[in-house]
Amino acid sequence: MAGRDPRSRAEVALGLARHIPVLLPAIIRHLKPHDGGRYIDATFGGGGYSHAILAAANCEVRALDRDPAAIAGGAALAAAFSPRLTLEHKRFGDLLKDAAEEAQRWDGVVFDLGVSSMQLDEPERGFSFQADGPLDMRMSASPGTLSPQGLSAADVVNGAPEAVLADIIFKLGEERRARAIAAAIVRRRRERPIARTLELAEIVAGAVGGRAGKGKHPATRTFQALRLYINDELGELARGLAAAEVMLKPGGRLLAVTFHSLEDRIVKRFLSARAQGEAPRSRHLPPAAERRRASFRIVNHKPLTPEESEIAANPRARSAKLRVGERTDAAPWPLDEVVLGLPQTAPYRRV
Repeated sequence: MAGRDPRSRAEVALGLARHIPVLLPAIIRHLKPHDGGRYIDATFGGGGYSHAILAAANCEVRALDRDPAAIAGGAALAAAFSPRLTLEHKRFGDLLKDAAEEAQRWDGVVFDLGVSSMQLDEPERGFSFQADGPLDMRMSASPGTLSPQGLSAADVVNGAPEAVLADIIFKLGEERRARAIAAAIVRRRRERPIARTLELAEIVAGAVGGRAGKGKHPATRTFQALRLYINDELGELARGLAAAEVMLKPGGRLLAVTFHSLEDRIVKRFLSARAQGEAPRSRHLPPAAERRRASFRIVNHKPLTPEESEIAANPRARSAKLRVGERTDAAPWPLDEVVLGLPQTAPYRRV
């Protein structure tokens, strides 16, 4: 078939051997790439999904990533599949800005949410609580391309008021000990700034009372909360889903792989509301006002999860869930982040 390039030099150069795409067979099965199709890989990462889509059919893929390192690393794959693969350094939430110009032109949009394995495996990115590195966590700032724009995790940890820290950790990390953790962070930063990942992990472990090596690491939820906050990941998700709704053709498919309950809840609510349709909310609307038509059909009411064999080969896949929706010909709905359940955290801006 046109476009096949199994285990090519480009693939190895890109680093796909160390980045294992989650639920890849299910992604291809439900996306159904076909010759002449147009697809968006909204989270390029290591390029695993883009590569598989391009190999499955003589189609076009537009791949996005906010991480400049991911875009630079994808150059070999883009060259191998030129002109069918284009790479763009942008957040997928930015699609909403130009979605109207691309309305109903795409056959599928795929989201692989959260932090990538490559980001976790690079201590200098500051995402991991298991390896020492600078406390950064900005997805848009990678080694050699660091940008001063945007708050780092260190900025928030060392500058945010205690109540704001507790709010972030509780709402975005779903951490019951959020107040104790925030208090411990503030006590330590009074002595000296907290600059390293392992230092923060130690502070959190001390506040929670857990020990690394016994089940989930005690700093897991706190690091998740800071990462989500720094990168506005849930806001990006809501805007990306809304953009996909505009850009998909009738019959086009939206696929979203989530890794924790906050992400999954937003995707579930987005698809559920749009699949059911709803009556107008205002009692002041005329009786003849039409019910809002369903803009999606849910393909899998129960999310797809990895098989035990995949989890054994890639332990990071264990919490993955795949939800799939198919676009109808109804008009897209307005975006309402509150209805989608986005946690509303206290704002913090560095002075």
